[in-house]
Amino acid sequence: MKRIVLLVVAVIFLVGFGFCLANGQSSSTPEVPAKDMVTMVDIGAKKCIPCKMMAPILESLEKEYKGKAAIVFIDVWENRQQGQRFGIHSIPTQIFYDKAGKEVYRHEGFLSKDSIVAQLEELGVKAGNPNESKNSDR
Repeated sequence: MKRIVLLVVAVIFLVGFGFCLANGQSSSTPEVPAKDMVTMVDIGAKKCIPCKMMAPILESLEKEYKGKAAIVFIDVWENRQQGQRFGIHSIPTQIFYDKAGKEVYRHEGFLSKDSIVAQLEELGVKAGNPNESKNSDR
């Protein structure tokens, strides 16, 4: 009996997931990686708790690194194909690309502002105002 229930649940999940993949692409998905620019993409969902915790950090970083690095958020609940495109297993996932567009680092789960800044600095990018990156948005 347990096997039948598990099988039914698995089939429902797979059918629903396939439907979402077929219908969940938004036309407003940003270009990732950004051309000739260090890029950090955070792949998550607006309603996921760790993703919500990262939202103000990403907003702050986007302002601090404007014109120096691309800070991008992609909601995989709204853009289902992006999860498959980036090989996402859990959300949030952050992927860092160098200026040539090569993936250089990947992290799954919440990532603090200090950790993101350290990774961007390792890729040779500094924020516009060094004092702003010391905020307590963690």
